[in-house]
Amino acid sequence: MDLIDVISLRKYFPVRKNLFGKQEWLKAVDGISFSIKDGSVFALVGESGSGKSTLARLVLRLIPPTSGKIVFQGRDIQTLSGSLLQVFRQSVQIIFQDPFASLNPRMTVFDTLSEPLKIHKIIKKTERRDKVISLLNDVGMEADVLNRYPHEFSGGQRQRICIARALAVSPKVIVADEPLSALDVSIQAQILNILQKLQKQMQISFLFISHDLRVVQYLSDEVAVMYLGKIVEQAKTDELFKNPYHPYTTELLSSVPKIIPDSEKKAILKGDVPSPIDIPPGCPFHPRCPRRFEPCDKIMPELKATDDRIISCHLFN
Repeated sequence: MDLIDVISLRKYFPVRKNLFGKQEWLKAVDGISFSIKDGSVFALVGESGSGKSTLARLVLRLIPPTSGKIVFQGRDIQTLSGSLLQVFRQSVQIIFQDPFASLNPRMTVFDTLSEPLKIHKIIKKTERRDKVISLLNDVGMEADVLNRYPHEFSGGQRQRICIARALAVSPKVIVADEPLSALDVSIQAQILNILQKLQKQMQISFLFISHDLRVVQYLSDEVAVMYLGKIVEQAKTDELFKNPYHPYTTELLSSVPKIIPDSEKKAILKGDVPSPIDIPPGCPFHPRCPRRFEPCDKIMPELKATDDRIISCHLFN
């Protein structure tokens, strides 16, 4: 069963006008569609600037789309108001990239974790302390931290508090926007194990956004690869990592650090990502693609179902 359906979603930001007075647009998200199934982990990967974080903010209804829609449990989230909007806010939570910036430095751990319980009127005041302690235990922390402030914790501990805050309202979906990138590698493994344990125990769906492909392979059920605001390939995680089709996906996977002999080293992807204000004609990846051929610089490939995935590439259309 699909919990969230993203349908032909676009988000364009107006930028400066050029010399001739024509309005230019930054195409952060450009015609994206996908579904998040109940109890599954859907991952978005891609280079910086591909539109992943903008898509996260759209799914959370923090910013309005230019066109398209996001359907949560059968309702377009842009039409929600009043009690229905509050239910959506309770059902869809976020874990931010920077745990320190996302915590109020003037609030203790108890205040931080009890606030969503008060806002959504989930439990009685007399039961809040026990609930907060239970949330802390879920993320591997003890009750002795209740009266401490964010600056007294390490980055990994702060992220645990952020995870506990997201869990406080028993969400159906958690949007995790690069939740490990600000942490040391040893701490990343601990947080990743917590997320996986909670996801399995509570059957929470995740929209997991990351540039760390090893983490995505470990945690996710399905992966979509983004490039310049578009999905270029989407497949089950095992299939995509075992046999990538799109040249961009292949290059991304080959960039994962590994120790291999010099004779087996692959070429590094050349060039920079084009500006989302001035996207090249045809396939947006063609200026950097090692397998480009005649139609690539003229015709935009359609996103089509091929074998066990969907892909946007002339090699497979």
